Amino acid sequence: MAEARSTPLAPEAFAVEPGLAYLNHAAVGVLPVATRDALHAMIDDHAARGVLGVASRELALPAYRRRVGAFFGGAGEEVAFLRNTGDGATILAQGLDLGPGDEIVTAANEFGSNAYPWLALRERGVQVTLIDAPRERMTPDVLRRTMSGRTKVVAVSWVTFDDGYRHDLDALADVAHAGGALFVVDVMQALGAFPLDVRATDVDAIYAGGAKWLMALQGVGFLWLRAALLDRVATRLPGWRSAADIWNFLDYDQPYGADAARYEGGTPNVLGALSLVTSIDVLAAAGIELIAAHVVALTDRLDAGLRSRDYTVLGDRSRDDRKSGILTFTREGVDPIALGKRLGQAKICTTYRANGIRVAPHGHNSTDDIDRILDALPA
Repeated sequence: MAEARSTPLAPEAFAVEPGLAYLNHAAVGVLPVATRDALHAMIDDHAARGVLGVASRELALPAYRRRVGAFFGGAGEEVAFLRNTGDGATILAQGLDLGPGDEIVTAANEFGSNAYPWLALRERGVQVTLIDAPRERMTPDVLRRTMSGRTKVVAVSWVTFDDGYRHDLDALADVAHAGGALFVVDVMQALGAFPLDVRATDVDAIYAGGAKWLMALQGVGFLWLRAALLDRVATRLPGWRSAADIWNFLDYDQPYGADAARYEGGTPNVLGALSLVTSIDVLAAAGIELIAAHVVALTDRLDAGLRSRDYTVLGDRSRDDRKSGILTFTREGVDPIALGKRLGQAKICTTYRANGIRVAPHGHNSTDDIDRILDALPA
């Protein structure tokens, strides 16, 4: 019982393999037991009754959108269920009226999901300007200096996937808007671990997959955009559910639906949407502010332990508002891939690449999990 009280997400709410220190939520999060059980129930119902078994969840999609939107201060009518982060960026990039002479500003260390959809606009004559991150971060001053009178969109990840740098969304939104640009954010590596109020932050759109910090299935994500943008973002990938009256199958002349669901196109991943809303309910019940404080405390503990052992921590953790749930480390003379495999053999799950080992704890992880990594490191 003491362990359950020491973490904002109770360990018994998860079915993590005994003895496994799972510290890899920046790759794929673990499903809460409540989510697993909800999915099993839907699959069993589908197997037993076909359309009768899935109908209740499909009819609940508007309620699911409201629950997702409420998690970050948005409205359900502003939410579309998609496959992944890249879908959200693509819907915006292709739907906005951008062409020759227009500019997109983003960072040079964006994950591909928030890079390729914008880079594809070069085919239309759009200029994509890359801030030289991580050498130079997208701070308000850097963004102000980089933007031009042609900048129409600023796109950035809330937290960078490689070294965990957390951007100041409020300040960046102010700079982007002062320059006449939209400010859109890939929240994949932060939402679920950190609180967000899209109204207060004044972002124009956010998008993410659900499989990491939101602890949902792979293959489901969402796009949220301000209602005022619905008239600006055209529906470029329509499907039968884009229509205003989806049951009037042969009225091809009818308009698209009035809300963001029109961007979903065809039948969405209902099972994935169920996983997303169920896991969001678990996170919200625990308190996202408590989760945020906990994951930063865990990465702080790891940071201190690594530095005392002469490891190098990547990224900028000099200020609390730049810290996240991601910490990447390396040490000269130590092969990070070999070390990552060694940690795996000790049942410590991380991501390891040539640039270092990435650790990403969530609200159910304990200080013991962090200490296990430190104890397993070569002297």
